[in-house]
Order: sequence, then C-alpha cells, then structure tokens
Amino acid sequence: MGLLLSFLGMSIKAQNPPKPTIPLEELIERLFAVQDEDLDYESIYEVLFQLYQNPIDINEADAEVLQATYLLSPHQVSELLNYRNQHGKLISLYELQAIPGFDLQTINQILPFVQLNQASKNQQSFWKRVSQEEQAYVLFRSRRIWETRRGFTAPDTSSTGALSTRYLGDPNDLYLRWRIQHPRDFSMGMTLDKDAGEQFIWDRPTARYGFNFVSFHLTRYQVGKWKTISLGDYQASFGQGLVFGAGYALGKGAETVPTIRKSSFGILPYTAALEFGFFRGLGATYIYKDWEFSLLSSYAPRDGRIAESLDSLSQEELTVSSLNQSGLHRTVSELSTKNQLKELSLGANVQYRHPSNRLTVGVNYLLTEFDHEWIRNPTIYNQYEFQGKNNQIASMYVNYNWKNFFLFGETARSISGGMGTVIGFVSSLHKQVDLSFLWRKYDKDFHTFYGNSFAESTRPINEQGSYLGLEIRPSTPWKLNFFYDFFRFPWLKYRVYAPSKGYEWLARVTYRPNRTIQAYLQVREEQKDRNIPDSGEPSLAYQTSALTRFNGTLNLDYQVNRNLSIRSRIQWSQIYHLNEKNPGFLILQDVKYGGENWKLTARYALFDTQDYDSRIYAFENHVLWTFSVPAFFGQGQRYYLIGEYDLSRKITVYGRIARTSYTDREQISSGLQTIEGNTQTESTFLIRYFINR
Repeated sequence: MGLLLSFLGMSIKAQNPPKPTIPLEELIERLFAVQDEDLDYESIYEVLFQLYQNPIDINEADAEVLQATYLLSPHQVSELLNYRNQHGKLISLYELQAIPGFDLQTINQILPFVQLNQASKNQQSFWKRVSQEEQAYVLFRSRRIWETRRGFTAPDTSSTGALSTRYLGDPNDLYLRWRIQHPRDFSMGMTLDKDAGEQFIWDRPTARYGFNFVSFHLTRYQVGKWKTISLGDYQASFGQGLVFGAGYALGKGAETVPTIRKSSFGILPYTAALEFGFFRGLGATYIYKDWEFSLLSSYAPRDGRIAESLDSLSQEELTVSSLNQSGLHRTVSELSTKNQLKELSLGANVQYRHPSNRLTVGVNYLLTEFDHEWIRNPTIYNQYEFQGKNNQIASMYVNYNWKNFFLFGETARSISGGMGTVIGFVSSLHKQVDLSFLWRKYDKDFHTFYGNSFAESTRPINEQGSYLGLEIRPSTPWKLNFFYDFFRFPWLKYRVYAPSKGYEWLARVTYRPNRTIQAYLQVREEQKDRNIPDSGEPSLAYQTSALTRFNGTLNLDYQVNRNLSIRSRIQWSQIYHLNEKNPGFLILQDVKYGGENWKLTARYALFDTQDYDSRIYAFENHVLWTFSVPAFFGQGQRYYLIGEYDLSRKITVYGRIARTSYTDREQISSGLQTIEGNTQTESTFLIRYFINR
C-alpha cells in the first residue's frame, strides 16, 4: 500500500498543481463497501495498481479510459471530451477548473491519476533506463500464526497413513518480490510465495524451488507500433469480461453507478501470488491506425486431481476429476495435485476505435486445451458444467458514448453452445444525478475459464439478472447511493437443488462537510434460496427456502490534525431463515498517528453474532501489499497494531501484530486448521528496499 501512496504523492511538472494523496483504504472500502470472502482482494488490488501507477494522458484518453478510473461521472467525461473538441488540448491541469461540472473536489480526486502529456522516453538505451529506474525494489514478508494448529502437531503413529494427515512444512508464510517499473515504458519482476504448512524445499519434479510458487514477467510499452509486449505471466481484459476478465470485477458496492462497466485495459503484467487465473507465455498488442490487434499464447501447469479411467479399448487413461484453485500444497494429498495437467491457451482480440473516441468495437477468441480429459465427479447440480479436453469461446463487444450515455454490451458463445450476454449503460441524467443499468444472461452450459463479468455468483454461469444503480448529489456535503439487483438461477446450484431466485439492494448516505470529516450510513439486504436441512422426511427432500440477510453500517472518520485520525464504526446484521432470526453486531475503533517517517495504526473491535450465517466482514489495515478481510462470528474481541518506519530513503520496515480472543469456544476452526484454545495470534513483518534511491 505504501508504494501506491508514495506514488500518488509524487509531483508533476511545474506548470501543474501539486498532486494530493488519497488514503488507499478509503478507495478500497468505497469500491468494495460489502466485503465478501469470495472476492479476490489481492488480485483486484494488483490490477487497479497497474492502472493507477500509469497516469492517463488527459489530452489523449478516450471516453472508455476516462470512465475506467471510476472517478468521473458520465456527465464530467462528456464535458471533458466536448471541451477538448472545442478548445483543443489542455495546456495545464489548472485548466480543468474551466470545464463545466469539474469542481475542486473532483479535480483533487483525479489529480493523482492523470498527467498532462505522456513524457517522451529517455533517449538512453532500455537497459540503461532499467538500471537507473528509481521504482526498483525488493520486498520480503513473513507471516505466522503462533498458536499451534492440528496440522503441525505430531501424527498418531498408531494409525495407518498418519504422516499424510499432517502438514509437510513449517507454519511460516514467506513472500519475496522484486520489481522494476516505469510508467508507459516497462515493467519487470518476480514473485515467490510459500504458504504456511508448505515445505521450503528444492524439488524440481514438483516445481518447488524453495518457494512453492514462482511468477515472473517482462512487459514493454510503446515499442514502435507495439502498444504492449508481455513475456512471462500476464492477464488480459477486453470488453465486459466474458472471455478475458483480467482476474477481477468490481461489481456491486458503494459506488453504485460506474463500477458495473468494465473497460478494455488490454494486456497487463501479472504480479499477484495467486496460483491460477493468469496466462504464462507471450502476449502482445499491435496498433495500426485506429485498429489494435492482440495475440495471446500460454502454456502453463495447473493443479488437478488425477483419476484413472478405462477407455473403450480397456486401456487405462488418466483423467482430471477436479481442479485445485486454492494454491495450497501443505499435505501429501494437496501436493499430489500440483502441476498435474498442462493448459494450452491461444487467444486473440481485434479492436477498432473510431477517431471521435466515442465508439469502440471488438471481437475476442480463446482456445483452452488440457492434456488430460476433465471428467467431473457427477452431482445433481453440475450436469451442465464443462467436461472434456478443450473449450473454445468467442465474443463480440461494443462501447458507445452518446452525449451523457455510455452504452456497452458483449455477447459470447462457448463451444458447448451456451451463450453469455451483458448489456447496459451508465448515464448522467443531471449534473447531480447519475444512473446505471445492466442486464445479463448466462446459460447453464456457458463455459468461460478466464471470464469475470458482472454476476451475483462467483462465475458467469446459470444466471439471469437486472441491476439498477443510482447516485444523487443534492448538495456539496451530501451524496446518496442506491442499487437494486434482481437475479434468478434457472438451473440447480450448490446447496440449492431447485431453480431459484433472489434480490439484493443497498442504500448509502454519505455526509462530508469538509476534508477532515466523513460520515456515512449504509444498509443492505439480500435474499437467496437455500436447501432446507435434511430432516429425514422424503417430502422435504430437495426443497428450498429463502434466506434473508440484512446488514447495516454506521461510520465516522475524523482527521483530527495532520498526524492523527480516528475512525468509529458500528456494523450489525440480521439473518431470517425458516422463521428464525439470528442477529449480530460489530463495534470497532481505529486510531492512526504518525510523524514524518513513521506511522502507527491500531484497532480494537468487539463482536457478537449468533452463528456463521450472521457473520460480519470488516476490512483491516495491514502491511504493504497485504490484505485482511476476516469474517467475525461468535463472541469475542479482536485488536491489532501496525507500525511503519522509514529507516532511510532506501529502506522501510513494517510490523503487525493481531489477536482474536473468543469467549464462546475453546477450539478455533476445524480439521488440520484446528487450534486448541480460544485465542489466535498473528504476526507479520515486511521490509522493502529501493535499489536505486
């Protein structure tokens, strides 16, 4: 996080106003107001960082790029484009004040993410630029749970196969990262990761080189007509994410209008530590006039559970029964899934952008082929899921900016015949009123491995729905956000053995009278069907009932002075299911205090929830590039303390200690993760070293 904050604070050319800084946690909580365990926060942050670390050229950016910042309303984007058409390119960022609809708050908000003109590349050679780049660093992080989990205890040697029921490695979580990058020029780096319980061992047959996971990339930008050339691990985002989804989707949150629409960011380097959802090979984008041509090739190992089957000639053949996307290889069983199959991916994108910058049209294609056939273990709900050795998917998308309307859509078809479609718009009905609408339909046999479009489920499959979002700014200090989403699932789902439907709505009122105080009240309700627990009565088999979840948040942030800020928050939940009510609440207090080269952050929280269904999520501050969004359930307290200190211009160290104490149990978690006791203590240490400062 500190790197992004330091980046946001960098100054720009003298003729432009100095850039302000923004708190990263405020940006994350605004985009993800409803925390969820299914969200991949690390990957989300990495993609957003790739976008924000390269300031957009406000004189060249089209409507799609401007909308992708999530910081400007459709009305403001339209006014900026009109201003450029009428008056030509901006000669200073101070000129933003002359654009209708751009108030001081908006300008301060976007300054960290824009530049006036793309600076021409240094005439020095590429490797000379690399060797002198200031944004070159090495980062090391270590985390550990100090209470002993069952997986780290001595096995019961009296039982057969006891050794296989314990973790193979130590409880340390280790992470090493090396990175050199310069905006609009190049990015290169390597990421190494070992999870708690994994062995730190050099074993080439299982691709363990000390660390369990190794990722690398080399990406060049603007090399002649080549917009992007990426070698190693990378991601891709084109259209609305039905084929290429870049590993994340913002979807539903407190920003109820702009985040439903994805943008074609193209090819991006992959820098997260997650062991799936990326390509490994070569990806490149070539520009010819108003056209962009992208080619992607990848050959990567994937984790899977291998089984033996007999073909028609009674010969044994290896098949895959399931993929392992946890990235964990702690036990003999988990390690047996590592790199068990190879995945070949060949993809392409062709995109046309009209000279007016108001129309974008493109097509996508992706072939994915495994070296072993994937045959799922049959269940009542997975009959239409992907099976076989290869999948092909193609799509067509269009984005059009008409006055204050951003119209977008994409439709795709997989080789199974299943279709997926997303259609919507984002609009400013008035300079103080923004509106968004999205309709989606994903067939039960629509198969996409790298798609990540707007959906209620974790994947775009077996779903139909309509979303309506609204934002109203009645006066400067007030902002009202609201969305309503209705969805249905035509086929069965996990824990829902019947076609089902549901809805979700959220309302948030924000009050910010000045830059030091912000308060908001947020309420949310969601209803989904769930199987009725098996009571042994045949008449109740495969019947479902509605589960309604209600959440509320009351939050106050106060910047006392330059060095001290506080946050007070109350969260509550209420679950309604089978005529039962299960309540829960969370109260927390944050304090941040810092000087010129140091900062302390502390939190104390009390929670009391009836059960896991009434759990409450709360985003936590952490050390650099580390995320924590725990689920609070049961009764207890949690507190943490984070310290950050700049030892020099080159070295920054971070430390965090966090502890959860329960009053309603004497055992935490289950299985090999079980802790005998009612406390869990976690420590994190991180050091970052800038090479060329």
